[in-house]
Amino acid sequence: MTGPVTQPTKVPTRILRADDGAIAEGARVLAAGGLVAFPTETVYGLGADATNGEAVARLYAAKGRPSFNPLIAHVPDLAAARALAVFPAEATRLAQAFWPGPLTLVLRKAKACAVADLATAGLDSVAVRVPDHPVARKLLTSFGRPVVAPSANRSGHVSPTAAAHVLADLNGRIDLIIDGGATPVGVESTIVACLDGPALLRPGGLSRAAIESVLGRPLAEAPADAAEAPLAPGMLPSHYAPRTPVRLNAGSIKPGEALLAFGPAPVRDADKAALVLNLSPRGDVIEAAANLFSHLRLLDGAGATAIAVMPIPHSDLGEAINDRLRRAAAPR
Repeated sequence: MTGPVTQPTKVPTRILRADDGAIAEGARVLAAGGLVAFPTETVYGLGADATNGEAVARLYAAKGRPSFNPLIAHVPDLAAARALAVFPAEATRLAQAFWPGPLTLVLRKAKACAVADLATAGLDSVAVRVPDHPVARKLLTSFGRPVVAPSANRSGHVSPTAAAHVLADLNGRIDLIIDGGATPVGVESTIVACLDGPALLRPGGLSRAAIESVLGRPLAEAPADAAEAPLAPGMLPSHYAPRTPVRLNAGSIKPGEALLAFGPAPVRDADKAALVLNLSPRGDVIEAAANLFSHLRLLDGAGATAIAVMPIPHSDLGEAINDRLRRAAAPR
């Protein structure tokens, strides 16, 4: 099944500043089967009760998301994750080292896994994460059940790092946005499958090197057929995509293009760009990751013929940045 599960219902979307009242209201909306956007340390997530198939269906419809693309179940701690999934030894080591934090583990379902089949795309595995953001943690604890929370944007669009980004994409499609300010990491979680040995499915906010240092060995790569039958979010060839075409590894600017720059040295003819935004003038990939999606959104609105992107180093978080940019530039 490649289309949305159902058509989204037009609803008034409220925005509440993150406080105890907003957390309580978010938990109430989730319990009623509604959709709540909230900040994590990576990007804003669009939350639904992971145990409620109808709520998950509404989430897919709001995003226009293909229903074969599974969702991540967010929980407040490792104990809650163990109720959903079977943890082999290496998965336990990774969870103890990096949770709470920007790491998602894809694991075999536990026998009593309460996550709806629709949220796991009918697979015998489930993706789980413990986010490291006070608003997310309080909401999950208050709600008391796992929450599926893909990025709070239309499927394939640029991921949101601020409440205003969520509203721009999903106004009228979701019930509530809890505004906790800008997200600090700015790219989604790293996803590692621990099914037949640890394999990197998606680079993200936790570096490959950090994970491999805990494992004591290299991560395997994602299966070759992962795009056709994804085990986790963010594995489709075209994803995180602005409306404006994206041109990678640009060494100069063509007429009508906007520029996504990196580092102190500009490319040739940068002064002719429709708009220039620099991910990190000092060449810091951590700063670049935090700015990636917000800069792409601004450049997408510049009316340019294309977004030219300067080369980004592939080390550390640069791997995640380049993964997102490659998917943003893919044919669609």
